[in-house]
Amino acid sequence: MPSRTAIVLMAAMVAIGCGSDAPTHPVKGRVTLDGAPLENGSIRFSPTGEASPAGGEIKNGEYSLMAPPGESKVEITSTKVIGQRKAYNTPDSPMVDITKEVVPEKYNARSTLKIEVKAGSNSKDFELSTK
Repeated sequence: MPSRTAIVLMAAMVAIGCGSDAPTHPVKGRVTLDGAPLENGSIRFSPTGEASPAGGEIKNGEYSLMAPPGESKVEITSTKVIGQRKAYNTPDSPMVDITKEVVPEKYNARSTLKIEVKAGSNSKDFELSTK
C-alpha cells in the first residue's frame, strides 16, 4: 500500500499536469434557433490542435466564454423537459424529468460548425435551423 506522502505527491503531480498556461481569448455572441434566441443551453469549442476545449452557458440567446486561439469545432446543445417518469419501479419512487434535445444533431454530436479564435476579443453569432 502506498504511503500517505506518495499519495499526496501523486495527487499534486496530477493537479499540476491538469493546469494549462495556454492563452485564451474572450468570445461572445448570440445563438438563435429558427430565428428565435435559444433560451438556454451550452456551447463547446473543441480545438483542432492540442489545446483544451472551452465551454460556456447559453442564456436568453447569448453566450460568453474564454477559448484558446485557433480553429475549433463548435457544438451547441439545449434540452427541454417533455414530461416526467418514476426514477425506479417502486411505489414511493421520486419523479425525474424526461428531456429532449431541441438542437439538431448537425449542430452538436455531428456538428460541422467551426470558429477561428484570434488574439483579442472575438464575436461570433450562430443562426441554427431545425429544417
